[in-house]
This record gives sequence, C-alpha cells and structure tokens, in this order.
Amino acid sequence: MKKYFVEYKPFLVFLASFFGCYILLTFVYQFFLSGFGSSTVDTITQVVAKNSEKVISWFFMRVQSESVVSEPFVRMYFQNQYIVRIVEGCNGISVIILFISFIVAFSGSLKNTLLFIFGGTVLIYILNVLRIAVLIVLMYYFPEKTHLLHGVLFPVIIYGIVFILWVIWVNKFSKYAK
Repeated sequence: MKKYFVEYKPFLVFLASFFGCYILLTFVYQFFLSGFGSSTVDTITQVVAKNSEKVISWFFMRVQSESVVSEPFVRMYFQNQYIVRIVEGCNGISVIILFISFIVAFSGSLKNTLLFIFGGTVLIYILNVLRIAVLIVLMYYFPEKTHLLHGVLFPVIIYGIVFILWVIWVNKFSKYAK
C-alpha cells in the first residue's frame, strides 16, 4: 500500500490541495453569506448587478436594477421591462473559488501564483459582469432562447475561459511547466 502512496503522491497532493482550498474558500464564502440571511441579497451580488447595469447604460439603453428588502435577488429591468433576477449564484464567486482552488493545487512560485490568482479573478469577474449584461439584452430580444443562452451558451463560454486560464497556468507558470 505504501508503494501506491509513493507512486501516486503528486496526484494525491493535487487532490488534497484542490479540495482543501475549495472547502476552505467555500466555508469562508458561506460564512460571508450567512450574515445576510435568506431574504436579503448579498453585497457582492448587488455590486455585480450594478456593474452590469453600468455596462448596459454605456450603450445608451434604459436599464435599471432594483433590490427589494425582502427578496434575496436583484431585479433587472431593460427598456422598462422586467427581464431577469440576479441571485447569489450569478455573481461568479463559485467559479472564482473553483479557479483559485485549481491554481493553488498546481501552484508555482508564490509571486506567480498570487499574481495569476489576482489577474484571473479580475478577468473572471469582468467577464461575468459582461455575461450578465449581454444576457439581459439578449433575453429581452430573444426571450424564447433563454434556456439556450443562460443554461448552455454562456456557461460554456465562462467555463471555457476558466479552462483556458488553467491550461495557460499549468503550461507556463506552475511547478509542472517545462
């Protein structure tokens, strides 16, 4: 049995690092969310909604976000029509936690690891805000395509970009890069 632990040590270290980081960050995030209760929207989701509203307004389109005290989401109105609600799961934090956990599991030098985590987190956040803004506009014009846009196309794009970032990290910056 010891032979297998020695032989598979890199894989086991990866798994322990990944799941340890993922569980820790998820616990911290859940602790953060617990401060808001089940009937209040958290501040990260509010900021994401406001940033998405700002992006749409750059194109001189009428958009408005509305937080109601007793609701755990932000309502988004486009061209004076209620289009979508932004819930906690839309703020991109779960994707960022997944991204960070992978980078930590395949860590490189401390400086490179921290810089890549910071840069990747900022990129994922910006892409998520753009994703929500584009989704709001597309769902206004193509409401019959909501499932395709929200459930298929945009998750493929965001997770695809995260995957590309992982590949870049492993091949260029991690301790496993050649």
